[in-house]
Amino acid sequence: MTDLRRVPVPDGLAGLRLDVALSRLFGFSRTTAAELVDAGRVSLDGEQPARSARVPADAWLEVEMPEPAAPAEPRAVDGLVVLHDDDDLVVVAKPVGVAAHPSPGWAGPTVTQGLAAMGYRLSTSGAAERQGIVHRLDAGTTGAMVVAKSEHAYSELKRAFKARTVDKRYSALVQGHPDPTSGTIDAPIGRHPGADYKFAVVADGRPSVTHYATEEAFRAATLLDIRLETGRTHQIRVHMAAVRHPCVGDLTYGADPTLAAHLGLQRQWLHARELAFGHPATGVELRVSAPLPADLAHALDVLRSES
Repeated sequence: MTDLRRVPVPDGLAGLRLDVALSRLFGFSRTTAAELVDAGRVSLDGEQPARSARVPADAWLEVEMPEPAAPAEPRAVDGLVVLHDDDDLVVVAKPVGVAAHPSPGWAGPTVTQGLAAMGYRLSTSGAAERQGIVHRLDAGTTGAMVVAKSEHAYSELKRAFKARTVDKRYSALVQGHPDPTSGTIDAPIGRHPGADYKFAVVADGRPSVTHYATEEAFRAATLLDIRLETGRTHQIRVHMAAVRHPCVGDLTYGADPTLAAHLGLQRQWLHARELAFGHPATGVELRVSAPLPADLAHALDVLRSES
């Protein structure tokens, strides 16, 4: 039976693109929203709109909802290492090429599948395919990622990330030498106006704040210690590209492919080095660090040998 929803457009979503409004209203991805519009499963005041149509406040949306996703099937994930495990949560070192959870268009391995294969039972809060997921790392970014096992931990960790009380530390190797050598990038981030698959600094984007400090400088690149105040998709990659110092190897955001090849990199040099937060059961700070992967360590070795 088709799940048909008919709802008015809330005032807070008026003026947004249709695919963005659908995503925020129903909680599914923008890709899924666009696919529903393209398939003719969305009407706006009885008309079949384009995904880029702007929605007025007094309009009515009618949507044939997508089939609910199934929970992640167990699938062993090479290189997925457990850094911390207790009754409420598990912190893993996510390897490169692994997404946080299943999603449309992603056929590769995921953290939730890997944990299921290890026998972990995760929180059932949230969408079925995102069980236990309270934050995400890009598939091409490695490092520390916390996943909730209990329902209480899921609620408390989601609240902590939203309240920005989680200390998120990254290491990033960027091209050139940022000036000043330490500082803050405060610039809103939203979908790239010309490329739906990436993001950009845009006037109507969501508030985004990145703090950085130089750790080590090389002839062609700089190793930065980064602390995220917010947690937007691709935030570090977008902000560093916006100040003309993209992460080394990040070809999506304008990095030099020659330097990446010289260092043996096949992805952006970006690593979620450390997470710290109040434990949801005790309130005591839990701080967990993820070791640097071999490909990123090798790139640093090459740069140091040439300095």
